Amino acid sequence: MHKNLKTILWLAVAIFGATAISAIALNRGESISALWFIAAAACVYAIAYRFYAAWIAATVLTIDETRATPAERLDNGRDFIPTNKWVVFGHHFAAIAGPGPLVGPTLAAQFGYLPGTLWILIGAVLGGAVQDMVTLFFSTRRNARSLGQMARDEIGPIGGAAALIGTFLIMIILIAVLGLVVVNAMKHSPWATSTVAATIPIAMLVGFYMRSFRPGRVLEASLLGVILLLLAVVGGGWIDHNASLRTLFDHGGLTLAWAIIAYGFAAAVMPVWLLLAPRDYLSTFVKLG
Repeated sequence: MHKNLKTILWLAVAIFGATAISAIALNRGESISALWFIAAAACVYAIAYRFYAAWIAATVLTIDETRATPAERLDNGRDFIPTNKWVVFGHHFAAIAGPGPLVGPTLAAQFGYLPGTLWILIGAVLGGAVQDMVTLFFSTRRNARSLGQMARDEIGPIGGAAALIGTFLIMIILIAVLGLVVVNAMKHSPWATSTVAATIPIAMLVGFYMRSFRPGRVLEASLLGVILLLLAVVGGGWIDHNASLRTLFDHGGLTLAWAIIAYGFAAAVMPVWLLLAPRDYLSTFVKLG
């Protein structure tokens, strides 16, 4: 009986998802409810997670829940540190769902809602999500080694060097494009600049809260961080309308580009629990909102 109920539930999810995609396909004109896109994505990703991801985890990756991760085996308090699973999820979600995946679909919508929607859903399920999942698990199995290091182990020093150079060049292009998007969004916008700047001390406060003040109290830290983020957004609007304060955050593209570079360096050298992980975790709430 329990199995039949689960089957009926997943059939209902599939039917609802198909209905949402049909509504997107049959809609004419520029106006369409965003709820159809949310429903289609939620249903497709839920089915893919329950069946396709479970199959990959069980047959391809053969996951063993008793195996310790590098964060536990190599814990050094900086780059390797055991972290709550929800914080890790938010950290990776924010890193993956950056400006590129957010801006790309928006630009693709000019070619029609249905092609862009199908490209995102099918591409994520069959390509992007699988690649990220497999790469993440491979790295976890090999003491958190990078893609280039794993390539060197498998195909030798020349192949590993080529992989490292290729990855480095791709990252330069990727970061340049994403940086351009961020700079253009913040350029001469005191509201945006002040809000983004405020997320840094907020993230560090949340990091200290979860690390030293109240270890393991993720819900408390999350509530604190979200409330402070909302205050930062509201405060950014107030700064934008204050003639004396807005000049402190009204900067051109070059200044903002250097500021982003400085932040990237600081985030790379600081312990991951202090800035990078909590800021990405809090960014997830902003992106979902």
